[in-house]
Amino acid sequence: MLQKGPAKKVTIYLNEDTHYHVGPLYEAILTFLFNKGVAGATVIRGMAGFGAHRRMHTAKVELLADHLPIRIEFVETAEKTDELLLTLYDMVTDGLIDVQDTTIVKHVVKEKKRSEPREPHEIRESKAKLMRIFMGEADRWHGEPLYEAVLKRLRMMEIAGGTVYRGILGYGSKGHTHKERFLHLSHDLPVMIFVIDEEEKILRAAQAVEEMLTDGLIVLSDERMIRLVHPKPLEGSNAKLPAG
Repeated sequence: MLQKGPAKKVTIYLNEDTHYHVGPLYEAILTFLFNKGVAGATVIRGMAGFGAHRRMHTAKVELLADHLPIRIEFVETAEKTDELLLTLYDMVTDGLIDVQDTTIVKHVVKEKKRSEPREPHEIRESKAKLMRIFMGEADRWHGEPLYEAVLKRLRMMEIAGGTVYRGILGYGSKGHTHKERFLHLSHDLPVMIFVIDEEEKILRAAQAVEEMLTDGLIVLSDERMIRLVHPKPLEGSNAKLPAG
């Protein structure tokens, strides 16, 4: 744990698409710092920038979006920083490493609260139906996004729960490819809604969703639902646990 007093702040500037062996350099550096026991490090992705190569990189231009600036920052003792820099010098072959004197004013690590003793959880198992609904992000229902309207309808029908997933790439029956880009078709990416509940409720919900869906797909499958029900803490268990 870092102590109050003098320390070193290290900032590493590089590009997002700079690689180290088979992966991104910033991921390799973060893994290295973690394995070396650095107290903490942060990776910040810039929106625009230029460097020694005198090229402007911005998220607004699709071809340059993968070359955006990355900044990695961490604070450590002077002794440990000198040790880390020996390896970082070799890893950063195209970028900038900046080391500054700094002062740690306060470093606090919040301890996790000890949980009160609980009874063993109960396992409830039953048959269920999984409904998967596929649609486009741009699909509408009475002026609002279709996926939001579907989720509201499912809540009104007291379905146990539903989750909306936004895809980054896909194509449908029309053969159009939809990809997460800055300038092309980013407004109509694939959207999937996953819902699971008892068979009778899912069948009713599927009929309701079918009336709302004009271009998409509904898939039903049999599932085995296992729920873990955690009981409340034991009564009279307010005594603190011994430190361990």
